Amino acid sequence: MRTRARPFYATNRDRAVALRQSPTDAEERLWYWLRRRHLGGWRFRRQAVIGPFIVDFVCLAARLIVEVDGSQHADNAADVARTRWLEGEGYRVIRFWNDDVLTATETVVEAIGDALGGRLPPPP
Repeated sequence: MRTRARPFYATNRDRAVALRQSPTDAEERLWYWLRRRHLGGWRFRRQAVIGPFIVDFVCLAARLIVEVDGSQHADNAADVARTRWLEGEGYRVIRFWNDDVLTATETVVEAIGDALGGRLPPPP
């Protein structure tokens, strides 16, 4: 049985670009709310490289990372280590399941707003 070869990415930046070009349905739905400062004026980036990792969404000004996870992330030790490293760099990491983003989008967006603490974003 032949297996499909994994694509080769020279850098994490190349991989992040590829991920931006093929978002999951959940990432696409959440990006609608995070882009263009729709969430209280905070600016988010998607598929951003932070250290050795690529994060789904990040608000650099608030040092908040939002991850949208599928079932492959359940009880994943690598995710625990990754979160620990990112928190060590001063980021707060919050995670949502794909299903929650797709079925309870408003609740997820409210939770992200709460994580931003209702603070005003820094001026542009």
